[in-house]
Amino acid sequence: MNTFKFKTNIKCGGCVATVTPHLNQLAGIESWAVDTSNPDKVLSVQAETATPEEIRKTVEKSGFKAEAI
Repeated sequence: MNTFKFKTNIKCGGCVATVTPHLNQLAGIESWAVDTSNPDKVLSVQAETATPEEIRKTVEKSGFKAEAI
């Protein structure tokens, strides 16, 4: 399993709720979480087969920015 981290603009619980259905539907993700207390709003993703590019595009499709770190 791979762990990917992204700097995002997901700021609050409402933002997390918006991105949740998109990330939950992406095949190959085991789990994910956003640290909204971190200044970089870090999204951590545990993935079996999903690629960083697929994850980034999924986050952007839900209306947020994601940059691999």
